[in-house]
Amino acid sequence: MRTIRVALAQINTSVGDFDANTKKIIHYVNEAEEFQPDIIAFPELAVCGYPPEDLLLQLDFLTDCGRAVDEIARKTAKVNSIIIIGFPEMDDDAYNSAAVVHRGRVLNTYRKIFLPNYGVFDEKRYFASGDRIPVYETPRFRFGLGICEDIWHSEGPVSTQALLGDCELVININSSPYDREKRGIREQMISTRAQDNMVAIAYLNCVGGQDELVFDGYSFVVDAEGEIIARAKPFQEQLLIADINVDDIFRKRLQNPRRRDRKKYHILQTGKNPVDIVEIPYISPDSIPSLETTIADTLEPPAEIWTALVIGLSDYIAKNKFKSVVFGLSGGIDSSLVATLAADAIAPKNVYAVFMPTKFTMSQSYEDAKKVAENLGINFQTIEIDKLYEKHIELLNPYFDGKEFDTTEENIQSRIRGNILMALSNKFGHLVLATGNKSEMSVGYSTLYGDMVGGFAVIKDVPKTMVWNLARWFNKHTGEEKIPKSIIEREPTAELRKNQCDTDTLPPYNILDRIIELYIEYKLSSSEIAEKTGFDSEDLELFWDAMMKMWDLDRSSSRGLMSLRGLYIFSHENKLGNAPAHTLLDRIKASKKEGVESPRSISDYTIEVDENDMPQGVTLTKLTE
Repeated sequence: MRTIRVALAQINTSVGDFDANTKKIIHYVNEAEEFQPDIIAFPELAVCGYPPEDLLLQLDFLTDCGRAVDEIARKTAKVNSIIIIGFPEMDDDAYNSAAVVHRGRVLNTYRKIFLPNYGVFDEKRYFASGDRIPVYETPRFRFGLGICEDIWHSEGPVSTQALLGDCELVININSSPYDREKRGIREQMISTRAQDNMVAIAYLNCVGGQDELVFDGYSFVVDAEGEIIARAKPFQEQLLIADINVDDIFRKRLQNPRRRDRKKYHILQTGKNPVDIVEIPYISPDSIPSLETTIADTLEPPAEIWTALVIGLSDYIAKNKFKSVVFGLSGGIDSSLVATLAADAIAPKNVYAVFMPTKFTMSQSYEDAKKVAENLGINFQTIEIDKLYEKHIELLNPYFDGKEFDTTEENIQSRIRGNILMALSNKFGHLVLATGNKSEMSVGYSTLYGDMVGGFAVIKDVPKTMVWNLARWFNKHTGEEKIPKSIIEREPTAELRKNQCDTDTLPPYNILDRIIELYIEYKLSSSEIAEKTGFDSEDLELFWDAMMKMWDLDRSSSRGLMSLRGLYIFSHENKLGNAPAHTLLDRIKASKKEGVESPRSISDYTIEVDENDMPQGVTLTKLTE
């Protein structure tokens, strides 16, 4: 029986750390060699780390990438396996490439053809598209390569390589960021590609956090029938090894005359075969050790989101050379969740929580904040800011012209807290964590230079309702009430004035989060949201007013869309930051008008909620004629 043994190195790399990345790649090559694989593959741009962004515009950076690939080839020259390494290639232009290395030489490179240019991806800024479709031939098998986006196109390289290049395996290397709905979609798509083209596919992803992105891994291999035969663990470095039955693929192709017709028709239509056959002088081992293939379990949604946040935070701290973090712990649900995530990401002894009360702070807040710190074993200190606040008011009152207390005085408190946290950061080298959630940041319910200070916003893409759900899940998962029930059940308040509640300014969060999801993620208008949800007009008005105030401020302050760096866990295509403020303001104003026409019918959508009426997602449903 002919087989192809493939080893997928699901690794965590760091942008620009050529020495560490190179050593890790060589380490995994040597580890894989024990299993005598035919092919060892590494993720997209593994040599330089992902995403390198504007470093790709530096000639020295591209030169160093090429040198790193040459070093890997030289130091693995005694290894028999074919090695696939993702790197940025400098030739007549820059390319997102995969080097094909064997016996100390770079024999060929595959260049990514489809370059994504949406969401967090900006590859057309940095790379030229490849114009060749190679298939690599050894005496015993053929294989093709693809890089990330290439496989998302049904008529892309994988179809050509399998049909016209007769390869039995396509290896697709990726650096595909996590979002909470992608894994299932990804596996289904790969399964479809395999079935449609009668080819086995090895999908390799990286793991770890890099800046605002986190990578979930979940590398896997499907056979020619689209069945998963191996899957790596999520969010962990792992060497995934699988055997592909080549004879079985050939047997299935013999039994399918349609494939012959497709192949003949394509060549008749175009007059040529676009595939370049690249021969590799690879000699398969006479015998290989037995292999027990693993199919790792997938994580349940709360566990998956929690792990993504923890890994993203942990790697951001480590890769930016921080040792400790500091943040304001108010006794509210958001800062309590951030405290818990921080204590899970790094040693609790390196987590510093600061309670900063004023005359508006209730005693319960202190008790709750202190209890969270004690439960987690993190550092806790209290810094009273009332005197500082009163001094500010005393100084500014002559200039306030007798105007009543409003958000001005509220924001002064928040900015004092931000100033204190930044002072502690400067003095001790802590990374300041912002504690705002997606719901608040989406509608501007936060303070510039106040609670928006910080180097990293861990939960900036986590809606308020999900904050509660994650807190409940973590308590249940650990079997302990790490986040006290009193915090979870307490009505949200910023405590910036007497008897304040968030609902004084915003709709209830279960309503607000559903509006935000429909508006930001699914681009629905005001009339569509009202029609679908039946929400009270007062709640919708509160939402639009908050949005308009935020964009008016954005425009008047000439600050652009000032947003904290933080983790993304939802779709990377649906961020308000992708459009100028004035464009969004016009869109919001237009959405408020009665009778807004929309090209999309609201009945196309179904809102999914859990038993607590918390939004779980919106799905597109097919309309009946």
